Amino acid sequence: MEFSVKSGSPEKQRSACIVVGVFEPRRLSGVAEQLDQVSDGYLSGLLRRGDLEGKAGQMLLLHHVPNILSERVLLVGCGKERELDERQYKQIIEKTIHTLNETGSMEAVCFLSELHVKGRDTYWKVRQAVEAAQAGLYTFNQLKTRKEEPRRPLRKLVFNVPTRRELPIGERAIQHGLAISKGVTICRDVANMPPNICTPRYLAEQSQALADKYDNVSFSAVDEAQMAELGMNAYLAVGRGSEHESVLSLIHYQGADADTPPIVLVGKGLTFDAGGISIKPSANMDEMKYDMGGAASVLGAMQALAELQIPVNVIGAIAGCENMPDGKAYRPGDVLTTMSGQTVEVLNTDAEGRLVLCDTLTYIERFSPDTVVDVATLTGACIVALGHHASGLMSPHNPLAHELLNASEQSGDRAWRLPLWDEYQEALDSPFADMQNLGGRDAGTITAACFLSRFTKKYHWAHLDIAGTAWRSGAKKGATGRPVPMLTQFLLNRAGQGQHD
Repeated sequence: MEFSVKSGSPEKQRSACIVVGVFEPRRLSGVAEQLDQVSDGYLSGLLRRGDLEGKAGQMLLLHHVPNILSERVLLVGCGKERELDERQYKQIIEKTIHTLNETGSMEAVCFLSELHVKGRDTYWKVRQAVEAAQAGLYTFNQLKTRKEEPRRPLRKLVFNVPTRRELPIGERAIQHGLAISKGVTICRDVANMPPNICTPRYLAEQSQALADKYDNVSFSAVDEAQMAELGMNAYLAVGRGSEHESVLSLIHYQGADADTPPIVLVGKGLTFDAGGISIKPSANMDEMKYDMGGAASVLGAMQALAELQIPVNVIGAIAGCENMPDGKAYRPGDVLTTMSGQTVEVLNTDAEGRLVLCDTLTYIERFSPDTVVDVATLTGACIVALGHHASGLMSPHNPLAHELLNASEQSGDRAWRLPLWDEYQEALDSPFADMQNLGGRDAGTITAACFLSRFTKKYHWAHLDIAGTAWRSGAKKGATGRPVPMLTQFLLNRAGQGQHD
């Protein structure tokens, strides 16, 4: 869909549809009042008759409003004016896009970007509207033989801003929103792919395809033979029971001088996690195709980064692997020597993500990174702690943790920081090795991060557990594209481009 910004009076817009807000109880927004005056009280008359209360998400489509050049006017319920917050604003935008798609309006001018949202400016409102619109239009029908398409889909959406001075801000918001949406779409597409298609090799192919599109992006890979030479025995052990070879894919983006230390994003890429010998229950096991959500989000963030050409150096490390039960599979009781030389006693083969990540975190030391952020659907305990609303954030480095939390607030892609105190490390003590791969039920998200922290001593590091946020279950099952918006915002901020005014 095409987006643009303009600044103008609503009654002068020649469009298939004008979108304006109505608050509870039956109160026109400022822009709607302008239309009402031009139409000789037509809108206020409808409200008096009770056609629209103004509750959040209510829609009323009007045709041939007197003295209005636009063919249609869509009145959108926005709830109580003083209570309009970020979440409600995004929900209203999504519902508006859905309604416009059903009306047959192929273009529309949207004045909802002029609504007052607590603590948010024009940039945020336009960018969030773009992202919400694109998310609302997302479908994954690549594998269906019969595809349903909207009869006359919305093709162009114009956001109105209050003054011409804000036009550059709105244009920048659209640019950022479109790039992030493109990254989110790639993340969702890759994560939604079934595991018979999305294998570790498929992740490598998608990474290569990204590198082929941009001059300053390159690709390299580490295969199992190279892993064996490097001593990445923990990574190799996890994939041993699968017929699909493990592949560590590396996407190199150079937006700054070659000698500038890179930021490294590491994504857990378990393309299917059966649990190995510690096999999972069969109920909902199909959703274990989403155990590569971290890898998909890194791929999406790298796409957004390349689209925006942010002046930083970033490496996306996509740790592709599959965890299956087989005669060659690793076992509970095995002791593995990691690439770092530290040994790990395996208590449960379903705590496999940290074994793949620990060798990857050691491997990337060769790039002398400035900062490392790993992203992983690592623990069910994170869902117990935070539900499906916030990703878990853990880091021993306070400035980095604050950067990521700030990016999460700016982007609306929420994260919550959990402690990483030394007291939790004791849960990993093993009688037979340097550590065990499971810390027990208590504080499972934190002890998993404690495990990873033992392999990150040579750089500033943060861990994002996205087990609760990477996908939805139930009727709307599918990947969410998170935390691509947060990661992209983090990179924009690092490049000094997070401030838009």
